[in-house]
Amino acid sequence: MADNESVECITEHERILQEIESTDTACVGPTLRSVYDDQPNAHKRFMEKLEVRIRNHDREIEKMCNFHHQGFVDAITELLKVRADAEKLMGQVTDTNRRLQDAGREVTAQTEEVIRCRIQQRNMTTTVERLQLCIPVLEMYSKLKEQLESKRYYAALKTMEQLEKVYIPRVSRYRFCQIMAENLPKLREDIKDISMSDLKDFLESIRKHSDKIGETAMKQAQQHRTFNSVVQKHDSGMGYTKPVYSLNGRTPTQPLFHSLYFFILFGPGDRETFENYYRKQRKKQARLVLQPQSNMQETVEGYRRYFNQIVGFFLVEDHVLHSTQGLLTRAFTDELWNMALSKITAVLRTHSSYCSDPDLVLQLKNLIVIFADTLQGYGYPVNRLFDLLFEIRDQYNETLLKKWALVFREIFELDNYSPIPVETEEEYKSVVSRFPFHDAEIEKQDFPKKLPMSQSVPQIYVQVKEFIYASLKFSESLHRSWTEIDDMLRKSTNLLLTRTLSGCLQHLTKKPHIGLTELVQIIINTTHLEQACKYLEDFITNITNVSPETVHTTRLYGLSTFKDARHAAEGEIYTKLNQKIDEFIQLADYDWGMPESDGQASGYLMDLINFLRSTFQVFTHLPGKVAQTACMSACKHLSTSLMQMVLDSELKQISMGAVQQFNLDVIQCELFASSEPVPGFQGDTLQLAFIDLRQLLDLFMVWDWSTYLADYGQPTSKYLRVNPSTALALLEKMKDTSKKNTIFSQFRKNDRDKQKLIETVVKQLRSLVNGMSQHS
Repeated sequence: MADNESVECITEHERILQEIESTDTACVGPTLRSVYDDQPNAHKRFMEKLEVRIRNHDREIEKMCNFHHQGFVDAITELLKVRADAEKLMGQVTDTNRRLQDAGREVTAQTEEVIRCRIQQRNMTTTVERLQLCIPVLEMYSKLKEQLESKRYYAALKTMEQLEKVYIPRVSRYRFCQIMAENLPKLREDIKDISMSDLKDFLESIRKHSDKIGETAMKQAQQHRTFNSVVQKHDSGMGYTKPVYSLNGRTPTQPLFHSLYFFILFGPGDRETFENYYRKQRKKQARLVLQPQSNMQETVEGYRRYFNQIVGFFLVEDHVLHSTQGLLTRAFTDELWNMALSKITAVLRTHSSYCSDPDLVLQLKNLIVIFADTLQGYGYPVNRLFDLLFEIRDQYNETLLKKWALVFREIFELDNYSPIPVETEEEYKSVVSRFPFHDAEIEKQDFPKKLPMSQSVPQIYVQVKEFIYASLKFSESLHRSWTEIDDMLRKSTNLLLTRTLSGCLQHLTKKPHIGLTELVQIIINTTHLEQACKYLEDFITNITNVSPETVHTTRLYGLSTFKDARHAAEGEIYTKLNQKIDEFIQLADYDWGMPESDGQASGYLMDLINFLRSTFQVFTHLPGKVAQTACMSACKHLSTSLMQMVLDSELKQISMGAVQQFNLDVIQCELFASSEPVPGFQGDTLQLAFIDLRQLLDLFMVWDWSTYLADYGQPTSKYLRVNPSTALALLEKMKDTSKKNTIFSQFRKNDRDKQKLIETVVKQLRSLVNGMSQHS
């Protein structure tokens, strides 16, 4: 058993030794560790085995050395023999080298000189090549300096761009080029500052020149519009053509182009800065331009300067828009124009409202039309301006109406309200040339003769035509059809007739100094003016060539105007007649306690009747119904005034003598009514105005109380118009005078039964009055 283990151990050691011999030294560790991992004392036996193996190798090495030793000795011997020959060769080589060195020393010196020259030549060639590269850079830089000194900044920027992209990169390793490259951004910033300064100068320049630019453009537009109107008169087929304007020659916009080009060269970011700055500043300038002067509405020059500045501003914007790429956009200019248009319309609407001079409003309208035409030629929409003109047209009409109101009032103030006298045929033709008057009977009369209307009639007619012309002036150049113009003329003329002229006539009839004669003449005048309205219709038709039969044609309201004025005058006639009657009534001085009448009518009443007679004679020129109405109104008012006189509550007592005197006055009134002071009344129509007084006085004069009381309430009653309360009031006044009245004294003395009858009548009248009040 022990022998088997010994054999295995020996075999294992052999394996280990083989591994050690065949394995890399770095990997021996694990192999040696296996020696110590085996049985105890195995390493000792391994070491013994290792010693044996070493001795075997040493013997093999010794055998190999002994085998090659003789060859080594032979080689050494041969080497010793070669050394002598080598030393001899060395001497020969040294001698040859010495002789060669002596011979080549001069050649070497010449060769070194040639090499030095070659190096110098090469350096010179290199220097020339480098200079050929640097000289263009220096020349370009010198050119850049000259361009900057001569302020040719655009060319300078181009030169800088070439230096940076072409020339400097070729010689960038040289220090002077590095200095140049470092200096170029500074120069570019200087140009940028100068360009921005030029932009500011440009903005300031166009702000100063906008007024002149706008003035020139508007003059061109005016000339173009005048030329078009002349051409259209000769060739109605030619339509309206837009004017074309240009900013030719050296203009303030050139610095802008240079500045813009500079910023384009600087880069996208700088261009955006430039564009934003330009737009921001132009918006500020727009707000300043659109701000009007406080007193602009006082003169047309104020409006002209305002329009010139705006036109100049937007002409420059249009020029910049079409002359640059991207600095302005149509959206930006449209936004700016819309903002400006809102401000302009607001300013004009406000300032024009303060203008009271129609000539100034008309001048403003013409300026607005030229202003709109000018900007329309550049593609700016101006419809809102023409819409504004329609508002200003209403303002213009208002100022015209106010002006013509003064004209009408002055005409009425200076009128003598008498028929126009014409001495000769020339005078007659002069009148009928100004006013369409035709009367066959008057034309047959010999000169001198009188026309029924006063001098204000032809003057008013002429002024109405002048108003139509003035109104037409505003409608011109508004690019409206003649149908629309016809409608505007008729509407404005209607306002003149129905409001202004009507108001002046109403005011005229109310004036205190206008008497009955003047009122009669006013009625006659309005009649002739009413008849002339159809000629005004024809006058407008001749201007517009629009047939009055057109469906939408507005009719003139002059007929109703003059009718209303005539009715007002008629009302004033009635009122003044009544006032005059009241003045005469106030002169009445009755002795209400008189025992008997004077036997003749009162003086005040006879004067009143004479006044009425003379007045109604003037009324013969009035239409029949007007004179009849005035006469009936006067008689009724006179009757009512007389009735109120005797029934006045302040009058406490009245005698029978006073009643008789009063009856005489009423008889004169009845005689006047029956004398037909105004023709046309049928029968005793006018006398019926005094019927109430007549029946009341008859009742008291005849003392027919039994008949009155018996027939009261019957349609056939003799005293149908006598009211019980009226009879009672008058009877009460007579009752209080019984002590002083002779008739009542006789009643007391001679017939106390009759006195009792009076008391009975009073009671019965009171009963009737009470019954009427209860029934009502």
